[in-house]
Amino acid sequence: MERSFCVFPSPPRGGEGEGAGGFDLEGGQTEGSAGGAAGQGSARFRILSFALGPQLGQCCGGHVRVAVELFAAGDLARVRDFAAREAAGPFATVGRIGADGLARMVVEGEHPAAAIEGDRVVETFGEARRDLVLFGAGHVGRALVLALAPLPFRVVWVDPRPDAFPGAVPGNVTLVRPADPVAVLDQVADGAFVLVMTHDHALDLAIVDAALHGTRFPHVGVIGSATKRARFENRLREVGHGPAAIARLICPIGATGPKSKLPAVIAAATAVELIVADERLKAVGERRSEPLLASVGGGRAS
Repeated sequence: MERSFCVFPSPPRGGEGEGAGGFDLEGGQTEGSAGGAAGQGSARFRILSFALGPQLGQCCGGHVRVAVELFAAGDLARVRDFAAREAAGPFATVGRIGADGLARMVVEGEHPAAAIEGDRVVETFGEARRDLVLFGAGHVGRALVLALAPLPFRVVWVDPRPDAFPGAVPGNVTLVRPADPVAVLDQVADGAFVLVMTHDHALDLAIVDAALHGTRFPHVGVIGSATKRARFENRLREVGHGPAAIARLICPIGATGPKSKLPAVIAAATAVELIVADERLKAVGERRSEPLLASVGGGRAS
């Protein structure tokens, strides 16, 4: 194919604020109607505006703007470069709309909000993901990895057993088979979430003990029961943890959800807890940690 079009939601105009022009694409009406709308821009990059009710038959009201960009075969190398950047993590670009389309430059070291100001366009690419270290590849661990696959988490899955992991894992998962699982925490960037569900209660306790030292990890959870929590609290006090540190421990995980003990149900309830915790930290302005892959080791297994 010599040419292709990319149609995507347009960033808000300057002064509108982040989130302006929110819309519902259910039914696909916007995509099907974009070619017939008038807009501003060049022959290769145009911004189109729609009234959701009268033009698109939507019941939610309001307006939506979409950007339509034309790519030719000669743009393939540039598109591949942007795809590689996006796979490595979120980034932003600044560009101006001209006769040849939108000329973008990557913004290094900062992440401005997406916006349009005249012919100047600021765009954001990629998805910021929370780092999550998951210890244990049992039934619940496997179910949780699948539950987290479409969610904004980068999972480092840790288990020392040689045949613990399944043959295939989601793309947001890195496998680690260390001789000493506890030592993995020393390589993890601050701000990561930690979940513990290994095959060994003593190992669970050792990982929790290490994770609760200091405040590097804002979310530390372990699978178990009220009885297991009581035992862990006693042992943690014995090794010197104070009330504040012990109170940070989430055990059992998934307890706020359904009471079913099915691994998939526990995983679903735990995934909800993780999303809530992540959103809460984002709301108070906590910055996400840098990707774990550089420190724990790139690739799918180590």
